[in-house]
Amino acid sequence: MITLKAARVNKGLTQIEAAKRLNISPDTLYKYEKGATFPDIPVLKRIEKLYEVSYNDINFFVKE
Repeated sequence: MITLKAARVNKGLTQIEAAKRLNISPDTLYKYEKGATFPDIPVLKRIEKLYEVSYNDINFFVKE
């Protein structure tokens, strides 16, 4: 398991860069990374593609 933030950092992306590529706001990505909200299916698919990781391997419920 990997956190969403760790997956982003492993790709060498800032929150702003990743948010642009995911077509979401940086604030939304921040909330996903902090476990405050959960992405919907279309965003999950973009996350999988961008970070090259299955959503099953991401722990969205860890509050950092």
